[in-house]
Amino acid sequence: MKVNTTIIVLTMLETSSLQHPGKVAVREREKFLTYSELNELSKRTGSMLAKRIAPRTPVGVYMEKGIDALVSFFGIVYAGGFYSMFNTELPDERLKTMKSVLDTGFIITTRELLPKAETLFSGAEIYIIEDLMQAEIDACALDAIRSRMIDTDPLYINFTSGSTGIPKGIAVSHRSVIDFIGCFTRLFSINEDDIIANQAPFDFDVSVKDIYSSLFVGAELVIVPREYFSAPVKLLDLLCDNKVTVMIWAVSALCLISTFHGLDYKTPETVKKILFSGEVMPYKHLRQWQTHLPGAMYVNLYGPTEITCNCTYHILQKDRDYSAGIPIGIPFPNEDVFLLSADNKRITEKGVTGSIVVRGTALALGYYRDPQRTAQAFVQDPINSCYPETVYLTGDLGEYDENGELVFRGRSDNQIKYMGHRIELEEIERAMSAIEGVDRCMCIFDESKQKLKGFYMGTIEKNQLHTIMRETMPAFMVPGYIRKVEEMILTKNGKLDRKKTAELVGGSKNG
Repeated sequence: MKVNTTIIVLTMLETSSLQHPGKVAVREREKFLTYSELNELSKRTGSMLAKRIAPRTPVGVYMEKGIDALVSFFGIVYAGGFYSMFNTELPDERLKTMKSVLDTGFIITTRELLPKAETLFSGAEIYIIEDLMQAEIDACALDAIRSRMIDTDPLYINFTSGSTGIPKGIAVSHRSVIDFIGCFTRLFSINEDDIIANQAPFDFDVSVKDIYSSLFVGAELVIVPREYFSAPVKLLDLLCDNKVTVMIWAVSALCLISTFHGLDYKTPETVKKILFSGEVMPYKHLRQWQTHLPGAMYVNLYGPTEITCNCTYHILQKDRDYSAGIPIGIPFPNEDVFLLSADNKRITEKGVTGSIVVRGTALALGYYRDPQRTAQAFVQDPINSCYPETVYLTGDLGEYDENGELVFRGRSDNQIKYMGHRIELEEIERAMSAIEGVDRCMCIFDESKQKLKGFYMGTIEKNQLHTIMRETMPAFMVPGYIRKVEEMILTKNGKLDRKKTAELVGGSKNG
């Protein structure tokens, strides 16, 4: 049989399994797996799935984040497929829509969640991870599958908001993850001695850095249970008890600890690196962390899911004043991040606002089964007319500061960045308008207060509207402030005037 030397993410797992077979790879509460055990269970899972799925088939993983989910991910890849995490916290309708977008007939879940999965995903073949992990390893079948895999095959699909009301499935390849993680771990000196605390849900691309950084260097991954983020004392105890050294967290999660002055209770002294992303880090919260952990490295990361986690970074300097804001910094190695003017010219001058554009290996493959929206965002480089070259239009605005670093300057459309998620305001409005008793509605984002605000005309009471929205939409898309109005503010062309509404009620039309 032909030996395939193509490097895919399983190469990371296998290399660490050979180099550190008895070392703890992942820890979840009292459970843990060594690298050797993680690799073996993944192969068992893959051997059973290989009899069921065709190459490059999407498989939904419906379970809580944890060890079982990781084994499911790698098992799916061993079987030649790619995975999509179906977060159990999402509303049922959202999960059904995600399955529809994937057009998948395969779901992996746990025995405990099986009854709910059978109701949600009727018609799909549903596998129980506890059973898959008991299968015999079929080395011949796995080798045959591996010999046909290439590094541009999809690895995972993460869903983000879509203006049509249908979430977009962002397909990311093995090559993109390998390219980014190699640079990421080298740049921030993440190594086999590190213990990485996973904060992000597995359907959120911040977790990609946790999972694959650990695999790549042979570090230990500690999965923080979801409920700990409503119990700061337990959270800090976990960080200290596990001697965590690296935190790659969303800004909102770090602020949870500093808001409740958790660091005054206990400081995780072993933490050496804190890397944050998802939204603007409030300066007063940053100062709390720096005061308690003055020796740690702090890094501001920027980038949408479409470019595989992040495309720029800024390592904070101890003697620099960041009260006016933290720059998003400079591009990662092997990524070109530049500003484009309205007439498609590169902006190089300081203080001139332009659209942030990215090119490089880390770009996603596009939106799954959605060529129209893919063509709108992944386009031919307008500066390059000599050969085909795809760039991603982020929709974000930026400018260069006096140090030549990029500074974020908001959005050019109605997409916002909220609680680490990119959200289309139109999707929220579509969901609101579909509710009986809502005649017309509008949503804006108050940037100064980091708050979504919804306005509507109709007969439904706002408390009832809020309850229905929480039942049908992800929590991060439900406005915290809802107001019933007699009429909507419109532009002279009869369109919803978000800008004017924002001026009257405070805040800004978008992020």
